[in-house]
Amino acid sequence: MKATIIGLFVIIMGAQLSLAQNSAAEQEIINLSKEKWQWMADKNVDVLNNLFHEKSVFVHMGGSWGKEQELNVIKSGGIWYKKADIHEVSVNIIDNTAILLNRIDLLAVVGGNEVTNPFMVTEVYVKVGDSWKLGSLSFTKLLTP
Repeated sequence: MKATIIGLFVIIMGAQLSLAQNSAAEQEIINLSKEKWQWMADKNVDVLNNLFHEKSVFVHMGGSWGKEQELNVIKSGGIWYKKADIHEVSVNIIDNTAILLNRIDLLAVVGGNEVTNPFMVTEVYVKVGDSWKLGSLSFTKLLTP
């Protein structure tokens, strides 16, 4: 009986350790995403340039484009991501790819007009060496706030 309890304890502790490792990677992606929203609000294109993968793509309500155009849009203020209120976040990690979903209300200035829209945002990160790079950022406008 004692051996069974000890064996069960070892299995439970091993499972918790395994979950903690996954949770650490997931938390790293969640933190990186939160920082990204702040960098976008601050128009910090130098840091974003390092975060965005060279082959990254961005999907907006008005179109889609690559890294260079996204950085130019942020730098010029064509879209000013003033504040992202994050309501829900989830992360799935598959090998060296992390898929993060954010349900947000985004306060932005677009074409000189301040607007707030509810979005489900899909962020795809790819592990390159020791760091995560943003490979895709897609906005899906939600019909209900």
